[in-house]
Amino acid sequence: MAEATAAILTALQLLGQALATEIVKEVHSHASEISSTFSNLEVRMKKIRSEFQVMQSFLDQMEIHDQSNDQSNMPMMTWLVEVQKVAERIKGILDEFKHLVGTQKFGGKRFFVKSLFKEPSALVALKEIVKRLACEEECLEHLRKIKERWVPVTRAEVGTSTNDVNQRPVREAVFSYSTDEPDLVGIDENKTKLTNLINSKESHLSLISVWGMGGIGKTTLVTSVFNREREHFSCNAQICISQNYKAEQVLRNLIYEICNSEERNQIKTDNMELRGLKEALRGLLRQRKYLIVLDDAWDQNSYQGLRDVFVDSNQGSRIIITTRNADVASLAKESYRLELKPLPVGESWKIFSRKAFQFERNHVCPPPLVKWAKNIVSKCNGLPLALVSLGSILSTCAKTKSEWKRVHDELSCELQNNLNLDQLRSVLILSFNYLPKHLKNCFLYCCMFPEDYLFARKKLIRLWIAEEFVEQRGASTLEETAEGYLSELINRSMLQVVKKNSFGRVKRCRMHDTLRELATSLCMKNNFCLLYEGRESINRDMHVSRLSIIKSGNKICYQVPPQQLRTLMSFDHSIVQSPLEATEILKFTYLTVLSLENLSIESVPDKIGNLFNLHYLGLRNTKVKLLPNSIEKLHNLKTLDLMGSEIRKLPDGIVKLKKLRHLFAETLIDSTCNLLRSRSGIYIPNGIFYLKDLQTLKAVESNSTVVKELGNLTQLRSFRIWNVKENESTELCRSLSKMSSLSYLAINASHQHELLQLRDLNLPRIQKLVLHARLNEDMLKSPLFQISGEGIQELWLGWSQLQHDPLPALSHLKNLTFLALRKAYEGQKLVFKAGWFPKLKILVLSQMPNLIQVEMEQYTMVSLEKILFRELNQLVKFPKGIERLFNLKCMICKDVYFEGFAKGTYKKYHFICQVV
Repeated sequence: MAEATAAILTALQLLGQALATEIVKEVHSHASEISSTFSNLEVRMKKIRSEFQVMQSFLDQMEIHDQSNDQSNMPMMTWLVEVQKVAERIKGILDEFKHLVGTQKFGGKRFFVKSLFKEPSALVALKEIVKRLACEEECLEHLRKIKERWVPVTRAEVGTSTNDVNQRPVREAVFSYSTDEPDLVGIDENKTKLTNLINSKESHLSLISVWGMGGIGKTTLVTSVFNREREHFSCNAQICISQNYKAEQVLRNLIYEICNSEERNQIKTDNMELRGLKEALRGLLRQRKYLIVLDDAWDQNSYQGLRDVFVDSNQGSRIIITTRNADVASLAKESYRLELKPLPVGESWKIFSRKAFQFERNHVCPPPLVKWAKNIVSKCNGLPLALVSLGSILSTCAKTKSEWKRVHDELSCELQNNLNLDQLRSVLILSFNYLPKHLKNCFLYCCMFPEDYLFARKKLIRLWIAEEFVEQRGASTLEETAEGYLSELINRSMLQVVKKNSFGRVKRCRMHDTLRELATSLCMKNNFCLLYEGRESINRDMHVSRLSIIKSGNKICYQVPPQQLRTLMSFDHSIVQSPLEATEILKFTYLTVLSLENLSIESVPDKIGNLFNLHYLGLRNTKVKLLPNSIEKLHNLKTLDLMGSEIRKLPDGIVKLKKLRHLFAETLIDSTCNLLRSRSGIYIPNGIFYLKDLQTLKAVESNSTVVKELGNLTQLRSFRIWNVKENESTELCRSLSKMSSLSYLAINASHQHELLQLRDLNLPRIQKLVLHARLNEDMLKSPLFQISGEGIQELWLGWSQLQHDPLPALSHLKNLTFLALRKAYEGQKLVFKAGWFPKLKILVLSQMPNLIQVEMEQYTMVSLEKILFRELNQLVKFPKGIERLFNLKCMICKDVYFEGFAKGTYKKYHFICQVV
């Protein structure tokens, strides 16, 4: 039902937009056939909108189980499929209307009415739209009669529905951007066993298998131990294998994880074939002690195909493989196999209570709920994922016996009716049913990406907005609202946090493979999207509105009806190999999202301008050098992602894209980032500074006009600028200080000797600041470093050439969590004094050739977890007082030779030591 609801909501939005247009008023002033035709169109739009509004209210009240096999629900499900088809067709008609009104052919809205009088084709197109809407109106009427005849719904049935908002009071959870670490209740014994296997006295390379059913906690256990033990190995990596196993990609991922930055720059894996990749990996692992995790292997071949690259250097290297398959687990010696079994009742109760009663003191279950809570826990059969999912549902429910009995009964119904599904899957279906309707589409959308894909928070949010899943809420931006959606999905355990930034904000997340299987089946059932992996075929009855090409997709685009498709994503590098194939993709003129990232595209056809409804265009990491002038026709474009492409200049017509919110365009010059000019921005036309909705601009090349006009972009949140000169710095400060919402800023000078005068920079909401330029000594006394409130949380200073210790001035930044000083200080000594940097978690000191002493006083940097020392040639004494940093987990040294350590350790590899 989720897709039917989404189709109706989208159609309602489009109807509102169409009826709100100025053309309605303009046409009514003309007494003619055209006015009559247009009035007829308006009447039909209003009638359909009223019908949809009532239907939407009904669906909100009647939340039928999406996966129930209850035969009494089948008429309703069939009816909903037909409703969805009508809503999708109406969406297509309204898209055509928007195109007819807004197309450049008619000169925009104000000239459309005049064109109706002058061009017969415009009137014919308008009449055709009216005719088709009349047909769909008849279809809706027919569906209404069918429902009355065949799909009766009594008051009692409505009253017991899953999401009856009148009878189901819900206490909404208070969601935050920061989530707790994975709940590790019940795995202490297995952690000890796995740790002992890793640290056994066996010097030969050993394979360890961790196996058990889906949702049992294999990845959680292994990740926890891996993060703690990795520092004892000279290199390490954790890679997902998954069902869609590609040896070449797995090897590339392993090489990337194992290499340091210099080795990555030397080993170019993009064009390597299997043999070359294996040779490169053998060379990296030879003479090293390594720890490698191969997560989620589905068959023996996924390991056997890699086995010959794992060199045994008799240094105690370990490989850990996680799997659901006993045959895969048997690849390890019997004494090196660890089978995970369901948790006992006591441990299950602890996990459940921590989620379900997260807002209660000590997570104690209220006495009236104990009976139903225990019954619910018993149905989870000791599966951590099921316990967490149900606990997340119940944490938002009213703490009443009737409500908890309702959840228990619905779970029992799922388990009884879905005999073909396993226990965990039935629990997860209930978790999906209990999602608010605004989250269901966002959740289903995540399965359009490959298995084990790591979602970047910001990218996922931009795609949700492009798909119009996000509703405006008060004064919040769409991006802020969407970030709240993501937090809700994470807190409901529908997505898992993989990585956070230094100040606790989600950076990467993933979808558990079992949840992805569920989402995929729901998508196929509801025609939400089609995932193409080389085997699927398109039939006449399928409505393909979203298409995700995972692999072998070079034929699929020829099979999809062009008027249906709204979203096209490709993760198959073979899909576009020639301009002809690119043109074939552009036949889908109603596309809202087109993502062709990482594909070998060298040009964009001029027909891109025909995609009048495009909201998101992703060409990241392609070989495109120029955008065609027709890009100016994409009046609805919100995100243009050209990052990593070869585009250096934007066409002048880009200034016409008034709805553009995010613009990414930057070219990599030096992958080691040793140069001040490691990247280059783009040259932009002057008028771009009047795109009032622009929130992200990364990155631009500086010039006098840019720095002067920049202040017009008052909505910017994120901005990076390259090639700034000294004589531009004062004007740049003046412009930037007008951006009251700016939270991320990166300024890069044109040359290492270019002195930038940035003392007057005042940005009250700045959180992340990157300054790569020579700075005056008094710069650190500027208002920028004296901000009250949250202030700067992440700071990068590079090529600053400061003569005096910068730490006293920076110590005012009480909320700083990340500090990197690179070629920033030319003195000999750095002293971190007591009480300084209380929230700092990561410290990077790099390429300061005169530095000979680092000292940490007691009670300084009390939260510090990680230190990176890099290319500090004169720093030969171990940092004084480092033993006082009680929370320090690891110290990574590159080209730093402390006295008392064997220098041979440092010649080629990172030295990683755990500080006790």
